[in-house]
Amino acid sequence: MRLCIFLFLICIGSSSISYAQKISTFEVDLPVSTNGIEVPVSIGLDEITSLDGSLLTLVLVNGSERIPIPFQISGNQQRILHWVAKSDGNPGKKSFELQRKKPSSFTPIEATKNDGELTIHDGAKNLLRYNYKTVYPPAGIDTAFKRSAFIHPLWTPHGQVLTRIQAPDHYHHYGIWNPWTHTLFEGDTVDFWNLKSRKGTVRFGNFVSIVSGPVYAEYAARHEHIAFKKDGKEKVALNELQTVRVYKPVDNSNYFLFDIIIEMKCASESPFLILEYRYGGLGWRATEKWNKDNSEVLTSEGKTRKDADGTTAKWFIVQGILDNDYGGAAMMSHPSNYNHPEPLRIWPENTNKGEMFAMFAPTKTKDWLLKPGQTYTLKYRFVVFNEHLTKEKAESAWSYFAVPPNVTVKK
Repeated sequence: MRLCIFLFLICIGSSSISYAQKISTFEVDLPVSTNGIEVPVSIGLDEITSLDGSLLTLVLVNGSERIPIPFQISGNQQRILHWVAKSDGNPGKKSFELQRKKPSSFTPIEATKNDGELTIHDGAKNLLRYNYKTVYPPAGIDTAFKRSAFIHPLWTPHGQVLTRIQAPDHYHHYGIWNPWTHTLFEGDTVDFWNLKSRKGTVRFGNFVSIVSGPVYAEYAARHEHIAFKKDGKEKVALNELQTVRVYKPVDNSNYFLFDIIIEMKCASESPFLILEYRYGGLGWRATEKWNKDNSEVLTSEGKTRKDADGTTAKWFIVQGILDNDYGGAAMMSHPSNYNHPEPLRIWPENTNKGEMFAMFAPTKTKDWLLKPGQTYTLKYRFVVFNEHLTKEKAESAWSYFAVPPNVTVKK
């Protein structure tokens, strides 16, 4: 009798490996069509279970089917469960179950460091590269143009490059990067954008975290906005924590998502005033393959490259011909951002031989005072794609970025 009880208890203890025990059901409400763009979802895990992630499985409920899907857990003191709600495009509710069971194996998306570069890749497919080493301009060009802490290349799902650095007309342009142009710091006007002025620059400080996983890969890097003082000394004026999260592309899809969160704090007891100026912030110098004849712009307000510059928008799309293919990226501003919907700086058709530069410029129409002891945050999402992105898909993607779907927990 005792032996039977002992064997029964062993079977219960091993059920997390052999048998699924339902812990909770989640309902994800997708109130508007996703238009085929998948939706990142997250929920606090500690309120649901204290079990370790190695003992959990997440499944999509499809009628009587239970289909294991990738999930990822972040945080230590407060754990967050992350997954992606795949959709057929129709609005409605989707059900998921969290089970006590050894999780299925899924191929991760990875962040890999090598010789001053951090590359986020899905298997052999590169998606995004962050340069944390200092990159110098070509031989014979003023070394004041050197720079670190920028994204290049950004690749499309089919492998074309969407960014450009050190263009001969603008050696200070570095793919996707975040300097402020016209600022006031300790009585001096400091330009962190136009490097040749030798008034300031932005440098990589250190990595806070690097994460790989089945749902996303991510890095968080500290950047120092350094003012060059008149006495020849340097002083850090602003500290920035930039977190970049790239979501694993859905199999055989023509797009992927990545988010950039920029958290800024004054580096001293001195305030940092970003003065109104026509550009400054997170810029994107696009591929040299684009010009006014083979690319296009569309904003959330229906503006095109002919009339987008100086207007405001929730999102904008830049896309065009890439060799024998087509693709681009949509950049989206979060409603919590300063001066949202944000002013745009988009080169008109007759600028720089029709080449492309685009950005949200939150201080294009007013100053922004950053006070010591406070944190100021900007959030952006990119949809990177091949084929042609419609305004309907961009609007759907922005709506779920602006307001993440509601998740109802049923224990």
